[in-house]
Amino acid sequence: MNLNTLWFILLGVLLAGYAILDGFDLGVGILHLAARKDEERRVLMNAIGPVWDGNEVWLLAFGGSLFAAFPHAYATVFSGFYSAFVLLLIALIARGVAMEFRGKRDTPGWRSLWDRVFFGGSAVATFLFGVATGNALCGLPIGADKEFQGGLSDLLRPFPLLVGALVIATFTTHGALYLLLKTDGDLQQRVRGWFRRAYGVFVLLYLLTTGAALFAVPPALRNFHTYPALWAVVALNVLAIAVILLAVRRGRLGWAFLSSCATITALTGLLGAALFPKLVHSSLNPSWSLDIYNAASSEKTLRIMTAIAGIGMPFVLLYTVVIYRVFRGKVRIDTASY
Repeated sequence: MNLNTLWFILLGVLLAGYAILDGFDLGVGILHLAARKDEERRVLMNAIGPVWDGNEVWLLAFGGSLFAAFPHAYATVFSGFYSAFVLLLIALIARGVAMEFRGKRDTPGWRSLWDRVFFGGSAVATFLFGVATGNALCGLPIGADKEFQGGLSDLLRPFPLLVGALVIATFTTHGALYLLLKTDGDLQQRVRGWFRRAYGVFVLLYLLTTGAALFAVPPALRNFHTYPALWAVVALNVLAIAVILLAVRRGRLGWAFLSSCATITALTGLLGAALFPKLVHSSLNPSWSLDIYNAASSEKTLRIMTAIAGIGMPFVLLYTVVIYRVFRGKVRIDTASY
């Protein structure tokens, strides 16, 4: 395996890690307004309070790695998605501010305002992640000069919008499963209802998106005929989705959450399988696409990055394991809580 392929895989690992970790806290934000009482909303916020900012480190690592390993792809994507990325940053900042400001005043109007900001930031950020993924799959108008030659309307096509809706359903289901682990009593029973509805919508959108992908994704991106072993990822994805519901019904909530993590990992793997070796597919001319070779940094740069990743990644993984172990168990509200 050459360094270009290695870094394509490592980017996929970082993206999957972000989707799994920040996915559930974005899902909790989307579910936030469904809670009836102020105390219940505090429980939801405190379920993710100790970990949400650490989860976003994976997004920073993904962006930094893309910039260093494949700078041409980074420049093209960020210039094409400039308006969307600004809106994404506003949404991510707004939800963080909402968590910190909500408890500063004990008045219904104040808390209701920040509840809606928290929900809106979570929903908008999740939807934009999905739209970006959909555009990556169906291609962007990239010219021979590696520049984005479209406008905002080129990003808001039916298939990317459908993928955006699928990601909202995916993260909402993932967030509900996380809350089942962190809550108990009457609130946990209501979370079960949220899960059932979110899971049903997710399965429906998964089937619709899969069918639409057969027409929307250019044949140049389909590697499944070339590498038949990739169908195993599809089979594992379907199995993981089925296990989620079975595990919840049997009360195996930990297994259900792990199956949700496996589902997100498989979906990320399918994205990589569809794109490889391309990073940005040109809908104008396939030969103008950016791939892991014509968009990459020098081999020396990739070697240095590989050494740095080998040193740094174990610390990131260790921190993640420790922080989740320290804050494991059900949420309890006290004076230090949000």
